[in-house]
Amino acid sequence: MRHIVINEPMYTQEDHDYMTMALAEAKKSLFISNPNPRVGCVIVKNKQVIGLGHTQAAGSDHAEINALKDAQSKGFDVSGATVYVTLEPCCHHGRTPPCTDALINAKVATVIAAMPDPNPLVAGQGLEQLRTAGIEVRCGLLEKDATELNIGFIQRMTQGKPWVRLKVAASLDGKTALSNGVSQWITSSDARHDGHLWRARACCILTGIGTVKEDNPQLNVRDIETPRQPLRVLIDSFLEVPPDSKILDDSLGGHTVVVCGQVEVNHFEKMSQILREKNVTLVSLPDASNSKGKVDLPALFKYLAEKLHINEVHVEAGFKLNGSLIREGCVDELLIYMAPKLLGDGMGMAYLPALDTLDNVSSWDLIDHTSIGNDLRIRLKKK
Repeated sequence: MRHIVINEPMYTQEDHDYMTMALAEAKKSLFISNPNPRVGCVIVKNKQVIGLGHTQAAGSDHAEINALKDAQSKGFDVSGATVYVTLEPCCHHGRTPPCTDALINAKVATVIAAMPDPNPLVAGQGLEQLRTAGIEVRCGLLEKDATELNIGFIQRMTQGKPWVRLKVAASLDGKTALSNGVSQWITSSDARHDGHLWRARACCILTGIGTVKEDNPQLNVRDIETPRQPLRVLIDSFLEVPPDSKILDDSLGGHTVVVCGQVEVNHFEKMSQILREKNVTLVSLPDASNSKGKVDLPALFKYLAEKLHINEVHVEAGFKLNGSLIREGCVDELLIYMAPKLLGDGMGMAYLPALDTLDNVSSWDLIDHTSIGNDLRIRLKKK
């Protein structure tokens, strides 16, 4: 993919304002566009916003098409207009026709994109098509903000794996539960509400069999309105999930995938039948290098990206699976809610081996931190 060098002075304050508006439009796609990227579009003519749009559900109109339709429905002529879009317009036939064709046919004068599309089917070709058609093209305005909105899509397109965000609710002394396993509730209702926002933007919510046995979670979005339920993924190496577990209840919306490792044949056949009757997908991904027959975690995330087109994974699990995911290098981001409480002896955030030297410590870069009610939310990304 050709990266376009940015020269910020080429952009005016008005350009920044209109692209900020386009980014706000893109955020309206947070819960609906998966597996497609979240894209917003603003059309401006004679310093007047004449069209707004954002990407709809897969198979429906993209942001540019919605913005063109919005302008036309209001009686505006879009010829000669400037289009601000948060991602390079697509130029290939997928479920929908190319957005580049629509922009060319509309005779817009200028297209300003926040960033190139990392999809190999586009990757600069969309911008080149627009240039060839005589449209002025610029790219790179507020690229960092646009990247954050589509961090999972970008990673799936460039690395073949989803962005994995591990959520933890903990006390000031880093405990996620008392020594007897009690954990509800360490953080406030405000933090739990915010957590459901992060659940809703993910393509799937992932947990382990330990959490299912201990808490029997529904693992869906309940605290906010959402047009869709994310996929639920359960890592259950030896197929120990109780058949009456809430996570297997398809009346909760969405779909459940159970991932196992090496399981005894008769037990596998028995559980396969039970899960099939519950409309649950069973996937076997044993780790060949693990004599215990557990799930191959890196292979799981490759499977989620390649087979299920998962962009973002939201993990809510116990300290054992958290530790395994971190040790295997599967976690890209930590989403930590820290309550102003001290729990003393209890369960930590992740089960990690003891270190002899700080040279081997797991280090993370701060993304941001903010107060959520009486709790502190901290976001960190892997160095």
